[in-house]
Amino acid sequence: MRVAIAGAGLAGLSCAKYLVDEGYTPIVLERRDVLGGLVAAWKDSDGDWYETGLHAFFGAYPNMLQLLKELGIEDRLQWKQHTLIFNQPDKPGTLSRFDVPDIPSPFNIIASIMRNNDMLTWEQKIRFAIGLFPAIVRGQQYVEDMDKYSFAEWLKRQGIGERVASDVFIAASKALTFINPEEVSSTILLTALNRFLQERYGSKIAFLDGSPTERLCQPIVDYITERGGEVRLNAPLKEILLNSDGTVKGFLLRGLDGKPDEEVTADFYVSAMSVDPLKVMLPEPWKKMEFFQKLDGLEGVPVINLHLWFDRKLTDIDHLLFSRSPLLSVYADMSNTCREYANPDRSMLELVLAPAKDWISKSDEEIISATMAELEKLFPDHFTGDNPAKLLKSHVVKTPRSVYTATPGRQQYRPDQKTPIANFFLSGSYTMQRYLGSMEGAVLSGKLTAQAISQAPSVANTSNLQTLTRPPATNAATA
Repeated sequence: MRVAIAGAGLAGLSCAKYLVDEGYTPIVLERRDVLGGLVAAWKDSDGDWYETGLHAFFGAYPNMLQLLKELGIEDRLQWKQHTLIFNQPDKPGTLSRFDVPDIPSPFNIIASIMRNNDMLTWEQKIRFAIGLFPAIVRGQQYVEDMDKYSFAEWLKRQGIGERVASDVFIAASKALTFINPEEVSSTILLTALNRFLQERYGSKIAFLDGSPTERLCQPIVDYITERGGEVRLNAPLKEILLNSDGTVKGFLLRGLDGKPDEEVTADFYVSAMSVDPLKVMLPEPWKKMEFFQKLDGLEGVPVINLHLWFDRKLTDIDHLLFSRSPLLSVYADMSNTCREYANPDRSMLELVLAPAKDWISKSDEEIISATMAELEKLFPDHFTGDNPAKLLKSHVVKTPRSVYTATPGRQQYRPDQKTPIANFFLSGSYTMQRYLGSMEGAVLSGKLTAQAISQAPSVANTSNLQTLTRPPATNAATA
């Protein structure tokens, strides 16, 4: 049976992968000329890669790790030392580390916190531990109930001082959701904290050994096509065509370069687009349905990713760094962290500017200028004196609508993968699954969509996907 999937990001590709495993024939339709969606990457004229985002993989990404294992490419992840590294704004050029010992969880995380005296006092550590106790003991339902509060509000309710938010969680919040603690739902960060506390290597970080497009997405495409599926680029969806009963008749693709429009028909149809373009593409009759009206409560967050090449090494740190800057969230020297980008003599910094809502409309020159001012604080030894480091070239990648904006109250608007339309399904990290908008959430959503299709009434249900553990509809919310 044929399944037409609109979108070749991680959600659409993983959905197709799990469908082809069960004998379906997926056809993935991507409007752009590049794979990956929110993990897309491009090569410039010099042969250097630049990406949509700074993509870090966590040990608490079980579905992503399982996918890599099934593809036989798990060795493409370059695991880093089990630590979290923060800049200290009041001590320019100084780093603070939370080194996680190799002992069972949650004692490993507790030990890393207790041994760090740079960022939190003992009183703050104790207050924070007491505040976390309800989330640990009462489980996911408590975490879900906290969606009505921002994380800053939750900290205050637990009697935890503002310094915990400003010193630690402003960096974590911007890294995971691209917004500040006073804006992000407490459910999001509490879920991530639970994963880190419950899984021994949950907070351990890895980088892919090359670009996501080549080293992650292309192997999924190869897997799909080798088993009879199809992946088409430059195939933009123009309209979702309907039958008289409101079900999907076909996907109408816009003809490019003077070619006529094309109708693609299948037994089932999947939107693996982000929530914002999906809302635009919804047929008028569907917009009157409560299920689809709830999507109005979701919208993508603006994100800006920067790549800066310098004439010398700025750092030898082979890890993700949390900047604690008012402008930047996280960064890494990709010449150290990524095998394909390696350069022993020069640095290529990849940085995430967040929150980006006040910057998304500014020029690349303004964004780079502001970022360089922040780098002077992060690397004072390299940008002062008679011979400061020189910026050789840069790329700025703007995504006006990225993953859904995880503000308080958003959980109730996240839809199931199964819709009221019998032959139409949703896939994407914004849909209801146990992680927030992330690579892990996208892969899990694709897997759940494939499961939902396999369980559709018109399909003989012999699928091994039945063995997957699907979270309840209220069980949601990671990078």
